[in-house]
Amino acid sequence: MARGELSRGLRRAIDSLGLPRCERSIPVPRTIFRPTTARCLSTSISKHAELVSETPEKFTAAPPIDFDKQDGKERGKKALLRTLRVIPASPSYFSAKPTFTGDFINLSALLRKVATLPTIPAAEAPKVAWKTIDQYRIMVNEPVKTQRYHKMVHILRRLNCIHPSLMPEEVTQAMLRYKKASQPGDVKPKPGVIDEWGRAKGVGRRKTSSAVAWVVEGEGGVLINGKSLSNFFPRLHDRESAVWALKATQRLDKYNVWGLVTGGGVTGQAEALTLAVAKALLVHEPALKPALRRAGCVTRDPRKVERKKAGHVKARKMPTWVKR
Repeated sequence: MARGELSRGLRRAIDSLGLPRCERSIPVPRTIFRPTTARCLSTSISKHAELVSETPEKFTAAPPIDFDKQDGKERGKKALLRTLRVIPASPSYFSAKPTFTGDFINLSALLRKVATLPTIPAAEAPKVAWKTIDQYRIMVNEPVKTQRYHKMVHILRRLNCIHPSLMPEEVTQAMLRYKKASQPGDVKPKPGVIDEWGRAKGVGRRKTSSAVAWVVEGEGGVLINGKSLSNFFPRLHDRESAVWALKATQRLDKYNVWGLVTGGGVTGQAEALTLAVAKALLVHEPALKPALRRAGCVTRDPRKVERKKAGHVKARKMPTWVKR
């Protein structure tokens, strides 16, 4: 009530003063105004640099090269050569390992080129000693990773399996870069000879023991340092090791053996005789080499001979990561 009387009193006072009266407008519903977009209002004072509008400088590129322009005393082709940039021969020149990357790219491209040529099994391929990772790092003077170098060696082994009669000359020249200075077939032992008395000589070593054996056709007699086999080697195991090459090839009653042994212990001397007798036997019958290899007589590792004697030698398996 008091609010209504106050409003009517204000109207009468306005009418008495003769002021223009405003028309009553349509009441606006009381709603809360919420802006649709949020605004971030800054309360800090604007700096002078923010108020001044500065136009950015226009970008000016370098003028184009005019190859026809004369350069002092040099004209024509000489001026053109001075303005050209030398392009590296290898696409990996600007990489961390340009030499290795270039070698790997070249070998991969060469393998794709000769991939259709007939190949031979890896066991029948020529034996090659490739450079080690340390030798290759020294050659190229780059920190090459071992895994990446093994991938390159795998490509080289695949190229080496190409049939020898169809081996391209460019492949042969490319593989020379990665071969060692000395190869397995470079050093060949002198062929054994049979003297006028029908004897063949063989030399064997084991640790600090060394043995020299002469093998001649006979009835199976064995003398070691002037003593019989049983007197010189009391143990049966040592006696078998001394003549294991004859026993493995079933030649015990066909050859006589004279042996001289020095140094080391009794077992070492017997194992040295194993290799010496096997080498002398190969002079008489070279065709026995596969049989002696299977028996473990032409190796310097006596453990293989022991495993052959025991009869539980397993076939060697290639690693799973080696791809043929």
